[in-house]
Amino acid sequence: MKQIQHWIDGSLTAGASSRVGPVFNPATGEQTGQVALANSDDVDTAVRSAREAFDSWRNSSLTKRQNIMFAFREIMAARSQEMAETLTSEHGKTVDDALGEVQRGIEVVEFACNIAHLLKGDFSEQVSTGVDTYSIRQPLGVVAGITPFNFPTMVPMWMYPIAIACGNTFVLKPSEKDPSTSLLAAEMLSEAGLPDGVFNVVHGDKESVDALITHPDVAAISFVGSTPIARHIYETGTQNGKRVQALGGAKNHMIVLPDADMDLAADAAVSAGYGSAGERCMAISAVVAVGEAGDRLIEDVQTRIEKLTVGPGDQPGVEMGPLVTSQHLDRVRGYVDSGEEQGALLVADGRDFVVDGYEDGYFFGPTLFDNVTTDMSIYTDEIFGPVLSTVRLEHFEEAIQLINENPYGNGTAVFTNDGGAARKFQNEIQVGMVGINVPIPVPLSFYSFGGWKDSIFGSHAIYGPEGVHFYTRQKVVISRWPDPIHRGVDLGFPTHG
Repeated sequence: MKQIQHWIDGSLTAGASSRVGPVFNPATGEQTGQVALANSDDVDTAVRSAREAFDSWRNSSLTKRQNIMFAFREIMAARSQEMAETLTSEHGKTVDDALGEVQRGIEVVEFACNIAHLLKGDFSEQVSTGVDTYSIRQPLGVVAGITPFNFPTMVPMWMYPIAIACGNTFVLKPSEKDPSTSLLAAEMLSEAGLPDGVFNVVHGDKESVDALITHPDVAAISFVGSTPIARHIYETGTQNGKRVQALGGAKNHMIVLPDADMDLAADAAVSAGYGSAGERCMAISAVVAVGEAGDRLIEDVQTRIEKLTVGPGDQPGVEMGPLVTSQHLDRVRGYVDSGEEQGALLVADGRDFVVDGYEDGYFFGPTLFDNVTTDMSIYTDEIFGPVLSTVRLEHFEEAIQLINENPYGNGTAVFTNDGGAARKFQNEIQVGMVGINVPIPVPLSFYSFGGWKDSIFGSHAIYGPEGVHFYTRQKVVISRWPDPIHRGVDLGFPTHG
């Protein structure tokens, strides 16, 4: 059985804790490994390594940091297939989907390759006689990332490339459900020339998380996960004097107006609702059909999901893989049971889905509900599975109000051929990322990712320009140098001008 260890100070280590956790192949249900679960001593060892590496790393040249990021980018690109296959073996998503995830992570590295430009400050000459004022951005110190199972490669790469390029050192606590890709990244960073201690990986559960968010030598915490945990990490981290960005859950809506290209809308709903088995924080989980759009859309979506190929993520032609764990499988099944009991119309039922030869895998078929109301748990809760709920409303204004009243504000979309309706939507909707005929509006690396309301805690979005600002702090310098020609005593009253 594969033994998955920590990466501290440039090498693998089992750590001081004897606790371990199981790692499964979701397609077979077979345990394939066990991962070391860090205790507070292990976390302290990792933080100490990062703290000792910080002084020399923060004083390294910007060109050196850029060159390491360039080298890391090349290594990651060359080994992307290996990274994707490792990801699939522990998460379950298809290899094609995993390759897309790796590519989106690489794009953030490419953004970090431009760090010399991104860290430029401002300069004002002669603000007073012989006095100049300028600003610089400096790293925070040891920073930590706590990341979820659903994007075990990409989400950590939203954090550590920018943090490290800015001159910080990093401690990553990935999900214990699919931990191996973080160790691959650590190996690649080392191969790229990153000094020991600058990037560390500690695996674990709540004990290691609490140790990180309270550790006196950790200056900042980045988190992506559920809203209750995001709130806990934000409150605890800030109470301990840390800068915190904590991205929480979502309930992403997609409005379909009657004038929309219905083929485009149906394709988008299926792609965004069932991709990666719905285990995406940007997945569309609620379609809001306005007016006569509902009947046409339901029929078109049903036709498409009947043709989806569900199976092991490493098999050719598979479009949707299994859920990540048996516990999550049971959780999603419970939501479908509840939706049916509460009166929603179950159009497609994925509860009894079985893949021949993989009967012990954690498979759940594409599921579609119609006539969903806002008091049902399938609407109010983030299911994080291949369950798409359809809400019917008569008017566009009602649909906007529905989304604005939802406590989450991560992503949303509208499908329409009416430019005025699209502009009204983007202007009035209270959500952080908005798609116009685009179902998953995830910005590229030179913008920043972040929702509103209960989907984020803290004042900084993640990666992009906001990431640079989060991982640095501004210092303003006011400078005056004496004129070498005039060094005599002057008892006159000092003036400006």
